[in-house]
Amino acid sequence: MTLDAAVQGRAMAMRPGARSRVPGSGLAGRAQALLDVLNGVMATLSAIAIGAAGCVLTWEVLGRYFLGIPSDWQDELSTFLLIGATFGSASWTQARRGHVSIDALAYVLPPAADRARRRLADLCAAAFCGYFAWKSFELLIEAIDEGQTSSSAWGPPLWIPYSCMSVGMALLTVQILLQVLGGRLERPRA
Repeated sequence: MTLDAAVQGRAMAMRPGARSRVPGSGLAGRAQALLDVLNGVMATLSAIAIGAAGCVLTWEVLGRYFLGIPSDWQDELSTFLLIGATFGSASWTQARRGHVSIDALAYVLPPAADRARRRLADLCAAAFCGYFAWKSFELLIEAIDEGQTSSSAWGPPLWIPYSCMSVGMALLTVQILLQVLGGRLERPRA
């Protein structure tokens, strides 16, 4: 195999849209199967939320500039919808390795070192996402306990975006950890 063919094969194996290696059996396999269902539901809801945000913003432009009907709720509703879509689809995107990554080292490192680099990066990402989820859950609990609302005239409750952040980051953390476990189970190719 030539060097170019090896580099191209490694690049194709980790291209966006390609599914990551995850456990296929046992408890981790069942967890991944459940997470796949949750990811599908969250991705569908995220797509609906993005469409709804587009409709809300379109209404705002039409209402304000063409019909003379100003409103004060559309920016905040759109923000809430986009927060939900962003965090709700994060785990689905991670399952396909669709997040932005820098793969320059993949082309120069030996395969074993590249696997170790990817595992380390995934562990660091899982630690960060786990911490983010934990802090988001703290914000969520605080918002519920204190009845926090936004400071706008509309004043929607803040538990809505905090719950999206908490659930999305928790699912993302679990997805990354399952991928780390799946990477540990994979056997290096000769």
